[in-house]
Amino acid sequence: MSTQSKQGTHPQFFVLVMVFFFWGFVAASNDILIPLFKEKFHLEQWQSQLVGFAFYIAYFVGAIIYFIVGKIWGTDPLNRIGYKNGIVYGIIFSGLGTLVFYPAAQTESFALMLTALFMVGLGFSLQQIAANPFAIALGDPADGAKRLNAAGGINNFGSTLGPVLVSIAIFGEATKDAAKNAPISAVKIPYLVLGVLFILVAIVFYMSKLPAVRNDEKMEKGFGALKYPQLVLGMVAIFIYVGVEVSIASNLGEYLKVTENLDSSQISHYVSLFWASMMMGRWTAGTSAFNPSATWKKILTVIVPYIAFVVYLLINAIREGDVSDLYIYGVCISFIVVAFFLSQDKPARQLLVFALFGIAAMVIGLVTTGKVALFAFISGGLFCSVMWPCIFTLATAGLGKYTSQGSAFLIMMILGGAIVPLVQGGLADTIGIHTSYIIPVLCFAYLAFYAIRVKSILKSQGIDYESAISGGH
Repeated sequence: MSTQSKQGTHPQFFVLVMVFFFWGFVAASNDILIPLFKEKFHLEQWQSQLVGFAFYIAYFVGAIIYFIVGKIWGTDPLNRIGYKNGIVYGIIFSGLGTLVFYPAAQTESFALMLTALFMVGLGFSLQQIAANPFAIALGDPADGAKRLNAAGGINNFGSTLGPVLVSIAIFGEATKDAAKNAPISAVKIPYLVLGVLFILVAIVFYMSKLPAVRNDEKMEKGFGALKYPQLVLGMVAIFIYVGVEVSIASNLGEYLKVTENLDSSQISHYVSLFWASMMMGRWTAGTSAFNPSATWKKILTVIVPYIAFVVYLLINAIREGDVSDLYIYGVCISFIVVAFFLSQDKPARQLLVFALFGIAAMVIGLVTTGKVALFAFISGGLFCSVMWPCIFTLATAGLGKYTSQGSAFLIMMILGGAIVPLVQGGLADTIGIHTSYIIPVLCFAYLAFYAIRVKSILKSQGIDYESAISGGH
C-alpha cells in the first residue's frame, strides 16, 4: 500500500467518512421500504424481503466481479484506477441507482424498485472494498484501527438517522392513516434528493486533496486461503452474522404490524432503535482504540452506550416528540455493559459472550409478548454490534500471504444479508412472524459454535487467539 501524500490526514478522513455514513443511512432505510412495499404491492412476507435481497446480493455480485477482474488483470483492480477513483465511481453508480427510484415509483414497478436497490448496493460494494484500506492508509497504519472504529461509529449514526428522516420524507406525521394515504410515488422525492447528494459527494471526493492510494501487492493465484479452516468456518460465520443482523431488522415491520397494530409510517423509531443498538455497542468497543487507562475504560464502558442512547432519543424526538416510553430500553442496555466486562476485549471470548447473550435475548422474545418481546428482539442489535471485527480478526488470523484473498472471500459472504431474511420471511408466512424469530436463535447458536471451534483451531496452529480486537464494519 502506498500513498502520494500524508498531509492533512484529519480533514481528508472527514471527507472519507461521508461514504460510511451513507452506507448506514441507506441500508437501514430499506427497513422502512419493506412494510410499505408489502402493503402497496400486496406481497407475501417472503416477497417483501426481496428488498433486502436485491440490496445485499449486489455485494456478493460486486465482489465476484471484482475478483474476476483482478484475476484477469493479475493485480488488484484498484491498483490501476486508485482507491480514490474507485470510491468516486462507486458513489456515482450508487447515485444513479437512487435516481432509478423516480421512474420506478412513477410506473409503480416493484421489479424496477429492486433494480434500483441492486444498483445502489453494487456501487456500495466497490466503495466498501476501497474505503476500508483507504482509511488505514490515511496516516500511521498503527492508528488504522482508530480510524476504522471512528468510521464505524459514523456508519451507525447514519443507520440510526436514516429510518427517521426517510419515514418523515415519505409519510410526514406518524398518524394511523399516514401509510394508507401515502402513494408509492412518495418515495420519488426522498431518493431523488439522496441521488443528488451522492453526486455532490462524488464531486467533493473528486475535487478533494485525498492522496492517490494504491495497493502494489499482486493477487494470489488459486484459492490457497480456503485451506485454512478458520477462514472457511469464518465465511459461514460472516454469512450468518450479516444475515441475522439484517433479518431481525427487516422483519421488524411485519412483527410490529401483527403484534402492535402499527403500519409502516409508525415503525421508524423501533427500526431506528435496532440500528442505534448497533451504534451503542460499536461506540463502546471503539473506546479501546484510544488506549484509556484501566479505570477510564471501565467508566467509558458503562457510560458510552447510554450516551449513544441519548443521541438516539434526541434524533427520534424530532418526529415523535414524547419518547418516554422508550426509556425502559435502558434496562436492555445494561446487559451489553455486562457482556463487555465479561468479554475482556478478546475476540474469541467476546464473540462467544455476545452470541450467548443474543441467544438469550431471542429466546426471551419468543416466550414472551408485548413490549418485553419487542425490546428483546430489538436488543439483538446490541449483541450483533461487535461481531464483525471479532469474526474478521479470527478468520484471517494466520493467513499470511493469503490475507487479502481471505478478506475478499469474507466480503463476499455479506450475501447472508440477502438470504437469511428471505428464509425468515418464508418461515413467517408458514408459522407466523413471532415464531419465525427462531431463525436468529439458530444463527447466534452457530456464532457461539464458531467462537469455541476457532479458538481450538488457532491454538493448534500456534496463533495467539486472545489478541486485542481491531477494526470494524
